[in-house]
Amino acid sequence: MSPLLLAALLLATPAPPQETPAPAAATTETAPPHAGDDLDIDPVEPDFVVVNLPTTARLPKGKLAMRITHRLARGLTAGDVGDLAADFFSFDGGAQIGLELRFGLLRATQLGIHRTSDRTIEFFLTQGLLRREGAPVALQADLAVEGLDNFQEEYSPRLGFTVSRRLGERGAVYLSPAFVGNTNLRGAEGDDGSLVLGLGARLRLGEKWALLAEAHPRLAGFDGGNDSLLAFGIERVVGGHAFQLNVSNELATTPAQIARGQVGRDDWYLGFNVARKFY
Repeated sequence: MSPLLLAALLLATPAPPQETPAPAAATTETAPPHAGDDLDIDPVEPDFVVVNLPTTARLPKGKLAMRITHRLARGLTAGDVGDLAADFFSFDGGAQIGLELRFGLLRATQLGIHRTSDRTIEFFLTQGLLRREGAPVALQADLAVEGLDNFQEEYSPRLGFTVSRRLGERGAVYLSPAFVGNTNLRGAEGDDGSLVLGLGARLRLGEKWALLAEAHPRLAGFDGGNDSLLAFGIERVVGGHAFQLNVSNELATTPAQIARGQVGRDDWYLGFNVARKFY
């Protein structure tokens, strides 16, 4: 089944109705909405990633979430505007596609798998460490390992932390430092791993829309000789669905791809994410 058809089926599946919580009693501190109930969709942090960068959103225990990533391989600046239109704005060319499934193992613990069409498979686990009702800051640990050729070679572990800071009801910002091992696949002299600092932001535009931005500068270690990943997007959230159109300077979606600089061409690439929560 093609990813576009799968996305269409996800869109056609109605999200379960969300119960409206009873108004909370007045207190001296205003708690962020839904801070005490992971089953409610938080409009400030509605998804588990910004574009690629992890957020501190929690997946309820025993629940599932799915995400499709799609990065079109034709650069937006290749040729003139007429050439781009003739290629239907990159949709006529190839793409790197990712399929992801998450499961809430415990209330603050989620694990998942992400596979891309270049046969990279990533297994990941996130563990919430700090999240207090009424506090704007949250912290989680991020663990992952990915391998090439359907997880048969060149294993790259990742150890990092994600800190989020809510901006009231206007959005949130994210800081996610991480060490990614085995990013030097060329056998070149020097470091074998990379220290990457993920930075991200989600700015709400009304009730359903948001603007997204993220950057992944490499602070130390192997950098692949390529520019750090930058990505921008616009997102619409409808119930348990999140639809995102994005543009980035790489096709990367996994930590090691981001750390080593996967594309290495000076161009921008159109893409999209489709996420679905099954609760």
